[in-house]
Amino acid sequence: MQKKKLIVIGGGFAGIQLVRNLNENLFDILLIDKLNHHQFQPLFYQVATSQIEPSSISFPLRNIFKRKRNLQIRLAELLSVNSSNNSIQTSIGNFNYDYLVLAIGCRTNFFGNQTISEHALTLKTTYDAITIRNHILQTFENIISANENEKQSLLNLVIVGAGPTGVELAGAFAEIKKNILPRDYRGIDFSKFNILLIEGSKDTLNSMSATAKSASKEYLLKMGVHIQTETFVKDYDGNQLILSTGDIIFTKTVIWAAGVTGNKIEGISDNAYATGNRLQVDRTNLLTQSKNIYALGDIAFMVTPKYPKAHPQLANVAINQAKLLAKNLTLIQKNKPTKAFEYKDLGSMATVGRNKAVVDLPFIQFKGYIAWLVWMFLHLMLILSVKNKLIIFINWAFTYITKDTSLRLILSNKKEASSSQTHNFVIPDKPNSMHHRSHYATVSEAIDQLRLQGYTVDFNLQENSLVLHAEKFSEDDLAIVDVYRYEGDSDPSDEATVYAIASKTGIKGILVTGYGISIDSASTAILEKLRVSE
Repeated sequence: MQKKKLIVIGGGFAGIQLVRNLNENLFDILLIDKLNHHQFQPLFYQVATSQIEPSSISFPLRNIFKRKRNLQIRLAELLSVNSSNNSIQTSIGNFNYDYLVLAIGCRTNFFGNQTISEHALTLKTTYDAITIRNHILQTFENIISANENEKQSLLNLVIVGAGPTGVELAGAFAEIKKNILPRDYRGIDFSKFNILLIEGSKDTLNSMSATAKSASKEYLLKMGVHIQTETFVKDYDGNQLILSTGDIIFTKTVIWAAGVTGNKIEGISDNAYATGNRLQVDRTNLLTQSKNIYALGDIAFMVTPKYPKAHPQLANVAINQAKLLAKNLTLIQKNKPTKAFEYKDLGSMATVGRNKAVVDLPFIQFKGYIAWLVWMFLHLMLILSVKNKLIIFINWAFTYITKDTSLRLILSNKKEASSSQTHNFVIPDKPNSMHHRSHYATVSEAIDQLRLQGYTVDFNLQENSLVLHAEKFSEDDLAIVDVYRYEGDSDPSDEATVYAIASKTGIKGILVTGYGISIDSASTAILEKLRVSE
């Protein structure tokens, strides 16, 4: 029997488990991801708060699958899907498939507020966690030399969203405030350092049990966290946070943990999407109106009698969906009936700090020290390698005994700081007005932002290079987008830049290869004109 070509997009929990469990004799697998490593998202907050190193929760994909002879790995970004000819378009070329599995996860949901998305910090990647760590540590360095008028905005740290991520971040920062920062920064009055947790619903950990809700809130209040529930953020400009109550908080640090939304994929019909831009799938994770495209994990919207509003976006759901899909694809190849997915809820948990956690199991809910031990044990078991399990355990033990950590390093430089910031795309208001240059982490982000501003954007590949097209400009208006693409988290010099240019005259772009930039003469002239205007 000839092997089927199966493409997996995404190396998260779902993608990893699917590749691990697929029958090597039946499938040739291509795993595509923008990163060369798997990220253990539940512990991002510990990287952000200087408790563990990012390498402890990052696992190179090639090392994970070094014994998989039927697997190829490519670092690329999915650009579009052409289901009519069973092919996908990526930033490095086109690939054909017999089966396509989308395990791309979700992105932070700013609920359409572009100003907030420009200025708030997020926690969806290892790089985000490092950015938060750098920002927090640099903020305290800045406080020392700031004047009195500037200090309070630097001393206000706001976390938006009181789900597990928000609660865990708030608790970790409260412990750092008490045990670590006063010893490092003796010239700062930490009684004025405010940690504020803003939540739109009535409770913290609103999706968990009443025990978890009340316990988490009680823990946080005792730790000095200011909690404001039934409150929404209306706007944030990098200095002023405006709340639905009318209150204004002056702050330089807002961490947005208020929910996620799916990434729409070019070529997938709008009818395939459900609430939160999640892809509608049947009980085998097959996309609606598709015969060979599947979606797994956070991006999948599966309705069952037990979950009429779809499954929660949890790692355990993604892992179990992937394991069953691997079995079902084998059954399909053997002309046997497939099995329907049924999620068995094993419970949920969250940690608030040292000896403080909440655990909801199907048969019992508990809190405190035992819950904290259970949380640590289960998270250690989910870590992929024995080496990393040991490193994290040693870090936790050292921190528990000494109430300290030696990981407070600011790992950034001026070039990285300038190129990794994300800004909104802005159309010049008047002809010949000052242009605005916007920075994005991926090509898809740039395309999304252009479309949000009302432009018609498309793209194609020419000689293995990506060409972006953007149109719909007023007379003599001109705009440019810089998209920074890193090969690795630790090497900001290893980058390629994508310029998407649009103007009334129809000049449409710059070719970008994986290793540099190829520019046509017309685009070069535009760039030079813009540089002169700076």
